[in-house]
Amino acid sequence: MSRMDNQPTALPDIAQMQAMAERSLARLPARFREHLTDIVLRVADFATPEQLGAVEIDDRWHLFGLYEGRPLPDKSVWDHSDMPPAITLFRKPLLREWQETGVDLEHLVHHVVVHEAGHHFGFSDDDMHQLEDEAD
Repeated sequence: MSRMDNQPTALPDIAQMQAMAERSLARLPARFREHLTDIVLRVADFATPEQLGAVEIDDRWHLFGLYEGRPLPDKSVWDHSDMPPAITLFRKPLLREWQETGVDLEHLVHHVVVHEAGHHFGFSDDDMHQLEDEAD
């Protein structure tokens, strides 16, 4: 979905953005996808106050996505976490960014999914850019 010539466009709902995020994960190279099968992928309109606090962000409009969980490099075979790792995309901040910049929404969602998935692997920002390039 992209915005063309400032024409009004129906805003994607949570289910549509969820489908975009799932397509994005499916585009990742197989060597990464196989380690993401336990990731919960979800979309919410905004981050909760607890999620914002965890990343020390005050303004809910400034957080597009969040990885919650223990990165793979920090895990042990003895870890038995109660909660699976999760990637959450925040719909309204993403939609505002899309509307303000005109960037392709699928591309924006993909960028955030790759970035958050990178946290699962303990990647640096440079590593995440390389992963995003490989997924395109």
